[in-house]
Amino acid sequence: MTVQTGRHFLQIPGPTNVPDRVLRAMAAPTIDHRGPEFAALTRRLLDALGPVFGTSGPVVVYPASGTGAWEAALVNTLSPGDRVLCFETGHFASLWRAMAQSLGLDVEFVPGDWRHGASPEAAVERLRADTAHRIKAVCVVHNETSTGVTSRIPEIRAAIDTADHPALLLVDTVSSLGSIEYRHDAWGVDVTVTGSQKGLMLPPGLSFNAVSEKALAAARTSRLPKSFWDWTPIIDANEAGFFPYTPATNLLYGLDEALDMLTDEGLEQVWARHARHAAATRSAVRGWGLDVLCADEREHSGSLTAVLLPEGQDADAVRKVVLERFDMSLGTGLGRLAGKVFRIGHLGHFNDLTLAGTLAGVQMGLELAGVPVGHQGLADALDHLRTT
Repeated sequence: MTVQTGRHFLQIPGPTNVPDRVLRAMAAPTIDHRGPEFAALTRRLLDALGPVFGTSGPVVVYPASGTGAWEAALVNTLSPGDRVLCFETGHFASLWRAMAQSLGLDVEFVPGDWRHGASPEAAVERLRADTAHRIKAVCVVHNETSTGVTSRIPEIRAAIDTADHPALLLVDTVSSLGSIEYRHDAWGVDVTVTGSQKGLMLPPGLSFNAVSEKALAAARTSRLPKSFWDWTPIIDANEAGFFPYTPATNLLYGLDEALDMLTDEGLEQVWARHARHAAATRSAVRGWGLDVLCADEREHSGSLTAVLLPEGQDADAVRKVVLERFDMSLGTGLGRLAGKVFRIGHLGHFNDLTLAGTLAGVQMGLELAGVPVGHQGLADALDHLRTT
């Protein structure tokens, strides 16, 4: 058995590294989730979550993964047979589509090449053609974790408005909230979906829906079956600082600390930090003579970079070398990208030296795996960090 020393580099695009501050907060004793101390915690958390989503409306918290928040967004707003418009931007968009179909929804799926985000032009075309307004919701993954492509949500909102269509806008921000600029209210989003394990710097286990007034109105007439996911009893219980189920108390302690960290740094600075690290990573990829999977300069992700290897090269072999030699985990290619890309996560609790170490490990791993690369990649990234 190989004995590794030092700290493991977890550079997948989530779950991300959990800060020591958050881990210590989670180690506090569990308290009575029906008592006044817990009620004060809940109110504090809900107040602090609003600015992170960019909303003054309710944020619903579940003890669940992001997949649960996907389901909650659909079952609270839609009825059996409703049509939803979805965009094939990658693996997770495809999974959300499959969930919608399994719930009895009629999915109109806009095909994509997994290198571009959701098309505003296609949205306008599909919605204008829907003169009977059968489409009840538009579902978009903001930052597709499998591809490193960020869809332009304000342009999708503008497309819906240009078509003068009443459809709800449901957006997955699992790998973007707390990392990439996002504004629920200002961008006219109706339901924002996210999870705890990426930009919010927590372990997996919490998921969230930010909800507009229009979405709340839709929930009053929706007929998809729901019980645990039902917003109404949760929002009602939150008024007194409680939940209608047993909450994940210690994860909420961690969330409290993580929200303090985001507030202390400032969201604008958080977004700028992620954008800077993403740009440095792309500099490295270009210096290696490789391609970033994202094909549109406007859609590069601030959370992760998917690196496309030349034909005949095995991305999983590179990941294996990096893990065995340098004790660093990189993200695998998912779905149709299996073996073709590896993904570098640069989100959450992250700094310049962590990125420098990550890119050094990637460059050495590429060379050891026999991938023909230029040697300038790391130097170019360091130049970017040094000068920006």
